[in-house]
Amino acid sequence: MGSVETQSWLQKLEEQLNVDVDWMDPAFSKRMASEFGVKPNDMTSNNLWVNIQMSHPDNKELFDRTVKELKNEGWLAIYNRIAVQMCKNNIENIKGRVALQVNPHKAYDTQAVLDHARAYAKEFERAGIPQSKYFIKIPSTGPALNAAPKLEAEGIRTLGTALFSLGQAIACSQAGMLYISPYFNETRAHDDLSLWPDVEDPATEHTMSARIVQILDTYKRLYKETGKEQPLLKNASFISPKEAMAAGEVGCHSATISHTVIEQLAKLPYDESKQPGVGAPKPNPYYKQGTPTPERLRKLAKIDPLAAADWDGKLASTDVDYLANNGAELDRIISKDPVTALRLDVALKLFQGGIDESRAKIEAALAKA
Repeated sequence: MGSVETQSWLQKLEEQLNVDVDWMDPAFSKRMASEFGVKPNDMTSNNLWVNIQMSHPDNKELFDRTVKELKNEGWLAIYNRIAVQMCKNNIENIKGRVALQVNPHKAYDTQAVLDHARAYAKEFERAGIPQSKYFIKIPSTGPALNAAPKLEAEGIRTLGTALFSLGQAIACSQAGMLYISPYFNETRAHDDLSLWPDVEDPATEHTMSARIVQILDTYKRLYKETGKEQPLLKNASFISPKEAMAAGEVGCHSATISHTVIEQLAKLPYDESKQPGVGAPKPNPYYKQGTPTPERLRKLAKIDPLAAADWDGKLASTDVDYLANNGAELDRIISKDPVTALRLDVALKLFQGGIDESRAKIEAALAKA
């Protein structure tokens, strides 16, 4: 594996976009480089992954020591330090940035998002990790995204997560964020495959593909019109290898992929003749040297399989200030889009469960300290 004669799907995908690892285990990131021939670009995480990695046997000493050191600072201070240290443990195994997600319970509280992001930033500084090597994931709600311009002004780069719509993506652009992560599949589909659009050609047939194309088209237009850098599209939430390959064809800047799908991509020998479509080599810089939407995908620019029954065919406008009044207009259009409203709520509750488990573990340890 990894030879020129047997190029894998994973190696081909890395030619088309930046492959990121959506997993915090250093051993797996090392395997990507040594066995699969692709060193991860960024390392993303969420509150579930932090919770899982926190319980890894390799991190027991870190957990116990941090609880003891910060026993008078509260559970969140302990959580932040452990999470940052776990990022540090993997940072030499990737090329780019590591990421942590703010408390999802505070997704509608601008000040709480600011406070948590800044607390992470202090821990990254303490750990010797510069601002150029991390970013903070922020839920794509009106109030949460209002924290992003302030953080960006402080040099703390941000990503809009739990993102399912063009309106959310435009708001992230207005907030000046570094990345967005549209979810290709809703979070429930990973456990309930009846909710998964398991199609032969995800680039053209998956119900989320049209929205991905529309976001990219909108960002390309905004860059052309304004010259202002737009968020880079880091596609997420893949269930199958062919969905990840579709992200390459569509023209995403990067794809953050679970360890299970990365393993599958690494085992598949690439044969262009068997692919429904082929992505172009990744442009650099992304928007300045960007490539147009592939011809066979252009029909997606004007359809929306996920739209409400009464959709009038109009896409979210870039002329609307979605951050005004604490994001009131963004939250309004989310409420008018049943798919986005539901998937956002479900994702937040999922991540809330992850951080709640971490809090319970920390508080149980504090009770014994």
